[in-house]
Amino acid sequence: MTTLKMRSYGGESDWCAIANLIEICEAIDKLGEEVSATELKLILDAPKLDKARDVQLWEDGNYKLIGLALLDMPDSQDEIDACLWFYVHPNVRGESLEKDIIKWGETRLRQVGKAQNLPAKLRTYSREDKTNQIMLLEKQGFEVDRYFWTMARSLSDPIPTPEFPADFVLTHVSGEKDIQPWVEMFNQSFIDHWNHHDLTAETVRYWMQDPNYQPELDLIAVSGDRQFAAFCDCQIKAQKHTNSSTKDGWIELLGTRRDYRKMGLGKAMLLAGLHRLQAAGANTAKLSVDADSLTGATKLYKSVGFRPMETWIEWAKAV
Repeated sequence: MTTLKMRSYGGESDWCAIANLIEICEAIDKLGEEVSATELKLILDAPKLDKARDVQLWEDGNYKLIGLALLDMPDSQDEIDACLWFYVHPNVRGESLEKDIIKWGETRLRQVGKAQNLPAKLRTYSREDKTNQIMLLEKQGFEVDRYFWTMARSLSDPIPTPEFPADFVLTHVSGEKDIQPWVEMFNQSFIDHWNHHDLTAETVRYWMQDPNYQPELDLIAVSGDRQFAAFCDCQIKAQKHTNSSTKDGWIELLGTRRDYRKMGLGKAMLLAGLHRLQAAGANTAKLSVDADSLTGATKLYKSVGFRPMETWIEWAKAV
């Protein structure tokens, strides 16, 4: 049994060790989660993350990082919905560290729930083929709450030309002046989606500070009366292996404001996004979608050539 020491996140001095741990885990798990230093900094420096209490590190007797856990808690008025992200070094899996991490997450979440006098639910994810992790989560009292698909489409296949309704203009996000109307559009678009939490201007402003953020790929459709009506945020993430022949482009967000649905805007924005990704050099487009989407998203994606490539499970546990 490895002797472990638990400590809080130390800021920039921990970046290298965290990136190394994630790389070691990815070599075994092959989840496609190559995290660059800039992405890592963006996650750990998020403005609403309580770095002292919501990030924990576990080291062995030689001060080598072997475990990392992070609690992400979106703002909510009626329930605290926290997502637990964690990484455990392959050499110490199956001992007790995973259970300790989950226990830490539950304890911390109970503290927050008690302080705010709100019920709390702990969430986490696993890919459906990771049987050991699934068994662990089931034994710790988690239940399946939702399934998500990662879908992909080759960008070497023909992409139809997008057709926009009359009086709608395709453009892209252009700095500070667009943040508030974009946030309002996003929240109106996703308000009827499963487990929606309102986005804030502060969060979007922070996203735009990412050195890898490409505003020219953050598309919006503007109506004749200058309302932001639909959006398609596409991004090409920094790749660790720059000489790789594979270059994935991601449809990060796609939505249509409720007042502008049933007009073909969603499909038009999606196709426009695929063209932009192709022009930017991507050869495959990927996205993540709720497998039980009530808005017909999976049907839309299949109609333009996307196919499911893997399934992820979202787990939940009331604490």
